Amino acid sequence: MDTASRYQEVKSLLPDLRLRRLRSHPMLRELIRETQLSVKDLVLPLFIKGRQGVRQPILSMPGHDQIPLDCLKEEIDQLLELGIHAVILFGVPQHKDDKGIYAYGEEGIIEEAIRRIKKKSSKMLIISDLCFCEYMDHGHCGVLHERNGRWDVDNDQTLELLIRQAVSHAKAGVDVVAPSGMIDGMVKAIRHGLDSAGYSHLPILSYSVKYHSSLYGPFRMAAEGAPSFGDRSSHQMDNANAREALREVELDVKEGADMLMVKPAHAYLDVIYRVKTAYPHIPLAAYHTSGEFAMIKAAAEKGWMNEKNAALEILTGIKRAGADFIISYYTKEMAQKQWLTL
Repeated sequence: MDTASRYQEVKSLLPDLRLRRLRSHPMLRELIRETQLSVKDLVLPLFIKGRQGVRQPILSMPGHDQIPLDCLKEEIDQLLELGIHAVILFGVPQHKDDKGIYAYGEEGIIEEAIRRIKKKSSKMLIISDLCFCEYMDHGHCGVLHERNGRWDVDNDQTLELLIRQAVSHAKAGVDVVAPSGMIDGMVKAIRHGLDSAGYSHLPILSYSVKYHSSLYGPFRMAAEGAPSFGDRSSHQMDNANAREALREVELDVKEGADMLMVKPAHAYLDVIYRVKTAYPHIPLAAYHTSGEFAMIKAAAEKGWMNEKNAALEILTGIKRAGADFIISYYTKEMAQKQWLTL
């Protein structure tokens, strides 16, 4: 019996299963779609700078601006109309020093932004980033000390400042605090600080897995927080490591993290999947970073890809990998252009 005959014989014994039948009609494809992405899955980053003035376009991030406090009400009105109900705030202070004092003062830029948003609408979920890179004159994520002839972030001194920052945001009315510096023990310290100050109800979204990545460049321009020397490889994760991510997550879970995050997202889908598989019961965020956003924008501007299709495919892939929600610079654009359902 020749090969063709054997194939026909075997085929006759098998049920006629063809997955293409389920792809034959667009409504059928939509009906059985496994992963659904909507505006409600997305969180929009906002950069707050100054009290008065005009919005300053962020050249490295088309469509995004540094927003002064006086323009914040208008921004929140627009977001609510678009169906966007979650933002994460980053402050760009007017003054910096080596102690980051403008990160935790009552009149700080983020504290005032929180109060103004809450006064405008209780429907907007406000997440505040906790870190010091934007507030330090050297651009690193905490207090520096010299060790073995080189400067490094002092872990324990920085924890003390993170507690102050978290409590000041809590007093202003924030809904979620999100420590992003990858400082050892940050979740435990912040949890203790919030509980002691009477904010035991406030959840912590920890940047549990944040890699030392080249994909933060546009963000550092937007937040004006690039390090003036050196890099952050001493506290952010080595991008070659995946098993280590589970150790980081385990520590944060034991310390009391309410939600977890992986950053970047698109380049670390395997890590998102590993974390969600290991901790399926804990909400997981993924941060689609400024560099990942900028790559799509740049290619689309060159006419090398369809921007809408690429952005939707990538964000859907992030959610498919296991993210429950995504921090994305595409949030507002997708809502404005109705690329997604509400």
